[in-house]
Amino acid sequence: IFLEDSGESLPVLESELPLTLPELDDFTPSGTGEPPLSKAMSWIKTIDPSSGKPAMRETNTMPQWAGSCWYYLRFMDPKNSNELVDKAKEKYWSPVDVYVGGAEHAVLHLLYSRFWHKVLYDIGVVSTKEPFKCVINQGIILGEVQYTACKDTDGNYISADSADDLGEYLQEIIPEERVVKSGEFFVLKDNPNIRLIARAHKMSKSRGNVVNPDDVVSEYGADSLRLYEMFMGPFRDSKTWNTSGIEGVHRFLGRTWRLIVGSPLHHGAFRDGTLVTDEEPTTEQLRALHKCIAKVTEEIEGTRFNTGISAMMEFINAAYKWDKQPKAIIEAFVLLLSPYAPHMAEELWSRLGHPDSIAYEAFPKADPAYLKESTVVLPVQINGKTRGTIQVEKGCSEEDAFTLASQDEKLSKYLNGKPIKKRIFVPGKILNVILDRQNVKAGSIQ
Repeated sequence: IFLEDSGESLPVLESELPLTLPELDDFTPSGTGEPPLSKAMSWIKTIDPSSGKPAMRETNTMPQWAGSCWYYLRFMDPKNSNELVDKAKEKYWSPVDVYVGGAEHAVLHLLYSRFWHKVLYDIGVVSTKEPFKCVINQGIILGEVQYTACKDTDGNYISADSADDLGEYLQEIIPEERVVKSGEFFVLKDNPNIRLIARAHKMSKSRGNVVNPDDVVSEYGADSLRLYEMFMGPFRDSKTWNTSGIEGVHRFLGRTWRLIVGSPLHHGAFRDGTLVTDEEPTTEQLRALHKCIAKVTEEIEGTRFNTGISAMMEFINAAYKWDKQPKAIIEAFVLLLSPYAPHMAEELWSRLGHPDSIAYEAFPKADPAYLKESTVVLPVQINGKTRGTIQVEKGCSEEDAFTLASQDEKLSKYLNGKPIKKRIFVPGKILNVILDRQNVKAGSIQ
């Protein structure tokens, strides 16, 4: 408050806090530069309780979100009616592990939250100097690429790379079906000499390039939309929306469903339960699974969700080659899928015989024993010249390596029936077969 006679500013007594603002019917600008709150004169005029002198209340207030930027602390102890946050709970939870927001937050929410946190640290309310361990700025999703053709004043198409030479030219939006890519550029399909301007703009109603997520969900499902947004590219980069791109991740989810549940029956519905078996997984299956777990875990922690999805796609491709799908393998994969496609994963988890939600299950961990490659690619040389490669076990002997090389379709023509002078074998590195040139017919080695 401000004393009327001297203009001295005084803090409101703590006993009067929180201060309740008056109800206002008119929020229009005052016209004097003062905020709308200045119209509540009966509330503004007050008395200083200490001196009894007339005073005026401060009417300039911070934006509500500037004053509420400590909400992350309240999440730690939301029902505490005695203090902002319990010290033991604050020490357990603080600081926040990851803060995700747009780049504009650096001078808005992030700035205010750090300001308040440092104030609270100085007065002993919080135990950490900084509120957040890690800040990630996500990229924006741009509208679909718009293709524009240039025309001269007579209405003839001209290539975009020469349009500036004309000084004055017209532009026409070209539908995607009339466009084809040529090298690094996009051109008219029926006239490849006409280069187009291809540009993606920020989504806005004025450009008419806003994509309604409800429409996408209606056609492809919420999991497909969620998966596609993560598959578009690195989380921190801006990406260009392409509705046709959803088809790819939608097919991946369909393949995953059919692998586990099976194809639809003759009437279009799916059978109850799944196709999984209770058999013990093979070493090959365990290697494929744990390689996928390791990759997906690493990419989630690095917010590289797109490459995590690629790893799951590779796993599904491998799984389709198996004769049987062991339950232990499929359950672990469904857990991997759940953060990306939670609705389908929840349904699959139920079909696998689990009454509780998959959300309460622990995320799988990769076993290092299955991450070690058991085979290596061994180059094979004939008289010092590399003629091919063979896949061998890591502990493969020289004799076994030579036998595999002799059976290889490409290498056998250089070895079978040929007199050998000596063999040079470096385990896991190379096999070099030296032929006895004196006894080899001329022209037998090409």
